[in-house]
Amino acid sequence: MKQMACILRLLLFACMLVGYSNKTIAQAVLNANGPGNTYELINSVFAPGYDVVENPECVHPSFGRHIAEVFDTDLNKYVFEFYSHVAEDNDRCINFDRQRVEIKTYDQSPDSLIGTVGETVTYQWRLKIPAGFKPSSSFTHIHQVKAVGGDEDQPIFTLTPRKGTPNKLELIYVASGTSGSVRPAIVNLSLFEGLWVEVVEQIKVGAVGTYSISINRVSDGALLLSYSNPNITTIRPDNLFIRPKWGIYRSLNFPADLRDESIRFSDLSIEEGTVVLPVSLTSFKGLLQKDVVRLQWTTATEINAKNFVIERSGDGNIFTPIAVIPASGYSNSIKNYRSTDMKPLKGNNYYRLKLQDGDERFAYSDRILIKFNDVPKMAMQIYPNPVLNKIDLTVPEINGAVIISISNQQGRNVFTGLGGVTMLTNKINQQLSTFNPGIYFLKVYYGTDYYTGKFLKQ
Repeated sequence: MKQMACILRLLLFACMLVGYSNKTIAQAVLNANGPGNTYELINSVFAPGYDVVENPECVHPSFGRHIAEVFDTDLNKYVFEFYSHVAEDNDRCINFDRQRVEIKTYDQSPDSLIGTVGETVTYQWRLKIPAGFKPSSSFTHIHQVKAVGGDEDQPIFTLTPRKGTPNKLELIYVASGTSGSVRPAIVNLSLFEGLWVEVVEQIKVGAVGTYSISINRVSDGALLLSYSNPNITTIRPDNLFIRPKWGIYRSLNFPADLRDESIRFSDLSIEEGTVVLPVSLTSFKGLLQKDVVRLQWTTATEINAKNFVIERSGDGNIFTPIAVIPASGYSNSIKNYRSTDMKPLKGNNYYRLKLQDGDERFAYSDRILIKFNDVPKMAMQIYPNPVLNKIDLTVPEINGAVIISISNQQGRNVFTGLGGVTMLTNKINQQLSTFNPGIYFLKVYYGTDYYTGKFLKQ
């Protein structure tokens, strides 16, 4: 009987492995394979028999093709290099105040390469921005998630370098053509210059969808940018589908600020389908003990499971990895895991598990909330209050860069900045006259701590 029970368990486990390996996930991967026939290679993956390359060669044919395949010594392989020239290029002889060299999917692409309501799409690629890159102060988009049909003029999500002091890389979100834009993540562009990074962007398409993006340095895996939102509009009511774009699309409003540029892309992947968890997660709990948070979770089965990445957030939207716990790999028995957050945030601590498998696919667990010292630190002073046209902001015990965000009573972000308190206060005052009268909520993020306050704009 014991031998028979063992055989049955092995058969059950083998069935689980087969079920996992036959997941209904469609994936297309675009990689350079050497000089020549570059556009033909791109088209063969993104829209066989059609043209997905948008270029300025109608006005600048003497240069030849504006995308080439070059050998990159860091990756030790051929990659795509996109070129944009300040004086010679425009936007396909259609728009002359901007210039574009981009690749995309569109309505002639296979259904598996466009995102429709209810689907989950994952875009993954590697990117190298050259040292000294000069972005426009208007826009220099290097990746867009565009809607097609209906309200389609503004991209829904965009990665764009922005001229500033210092230059920034911004994640821009536009809910609709009338909503205006918000910037849920802003980091210094210098973090990305001269090195390869890997971008993973996952979208559940819907009026109530989900969105996450992470950018890691390839050389050591360091996280450079991260944002996620479990309740966000990722397609507009009259759109037919969403699709990705990569390349250089920049404004010519201030050509003196620009230079001829090149950007490298590699390992572009579009994957569609519901990501199956590599584990059967039966519980995920947290407990506050004095000034630390004890996290524990249990799995019933694991199939090609690699890691559990513990991520934490103060607002439930922007998550940061704080620990990585190796998984068992393959198992059909109960496995218990534990980890401790030694320095929880003041106030709300949202935790989730990023479940990674051996093929670098991932999915997220549900979030849990642990409150630590329920009331966050309130040492910040806003003066005067009510505010007319100038605000003074004092935050004690801060000697470095902070993130300041301001939102109105409707929850819409009206200001986000990274830098010193004095510099950001000056930037707020430059924009304060554009704020409508009403109550505004101000947050200052500093390391693992944050301060909150509100003021009345008259």
